Amino acid sequence: MTLAQFESRRAVGIWLLAVAAIIACMVVVGGLTRLTGSGLSITQWDPIMGAIPPLNHADWMDAFHKYQQIPQYTRENAGMTLEGFKGIFWWEWSHRLLGRLLGVVFFLPFLWFAWRGAITRKEIPRMIVLFLLGGLQGFIGWWMVESGLEVRVSVSQYRLAIHLGTALILFGAILWTAFEYLRPKIANATAPFAKWALAFVGLVYFQMLLGAIVAGLHAGLIYNTWPSMDGQFVPDTAFFFKPWWINFTENAGLAQFDHRMVAYLVAISAFALWLRGKRAKLTGFARTSGDLVLGVTGLQIILGILTLLHQVPEALAAAHQLTAVALLASSLWHAYELRNQAAFIA
Repeated sequence: MTLAQFESRRAVGIWLLAVAAIIACMVVVGGLTRLTGSGLSITQWDPIMGAIPPLNHADWMDAFHKYQQIPQYTRENAGMTLEGFKGIFWWEWSHRLLGRLLGVVFFLPFLWFAWRGAITRKEIPRMIVLFLLGGLQGFIGWWMVESGLEVRVSVSQYRLAIHLGTALILFGAILWTAFEYLRPKIANATAPFAKWALAFVGLVYFQMLLGAIVAGLHAGLIYNTWPSMDGQFVPDTAFFFKPWWINFTENAGLAQFDHRMVAYLVAISAFALWLRGKRAKLTGFARTSGDLVLGVTGLQIILGILTLLHQVPEALAAAHQLTAVALLASSLWHAYELRNQAAFIA
């Protein structure tokens, strides 16, 4: 590979990191949109013209009138002023604008890099799949919003989890692709425990989906004690609903309990993975990424506890969600480095 080719591929990797950063921002803004009750403030999906916000009083009144027709307004926000509506509108509009920005930031540089040859012909289909996955994510977002427009006063926790889960898959796929451009795979350089790092990525992903269920059920607003749940290990109403299995996604108390237990498992797994790396005497980025995973895990546990104890204030909740994304990113980086660890070539 020539120096020019190396620099071109490095540029592609940096571009993909920027795209992943936008997705991370979308996840955090999406979380704040839910926390502020803003997600249903825009009741129509218009991928093109929807990028233009209301420009005058008549436009604002039209948007407000549409919001006044849904259950969230009639049951929870009746009497809201136009200024109050604007407050929730801008959160949802910003979230959707980031989605549109993501499409532009991905598509236009992709065309440029493909034309210049920095993205080869055999790599183009993969990029197209990533672009289509981003489009699917936008559709899923609207499908989620629809669930709260007719009967419910908030979106379905199931659709919320699917929306977040798809965003995280896109985030992870783009991040992994960026790693491949920035640090090409070294033949026969895989650490013997690399599969456990990938399993840890899966565990973090699962925990984030549980977090979406907790958020969808507003389960962070109850049992605001730690380490017990109001003096108990398991809530009395853990299996209140029938059949028993729906409690895992319908019962707020059990959802919070599950999220707590998997958090402990994440902490134990992060330490075990770090310890395995220390014994293997990892070097370079493999060691750095392993240390980062352990540190971010510790920070995330602390933020999770503080968020619970303070009944989910917006600032702490946003920090908790951002750190979750950082943990997923660092665990993906560690998994990639273990599959690309030159120290294991010998």
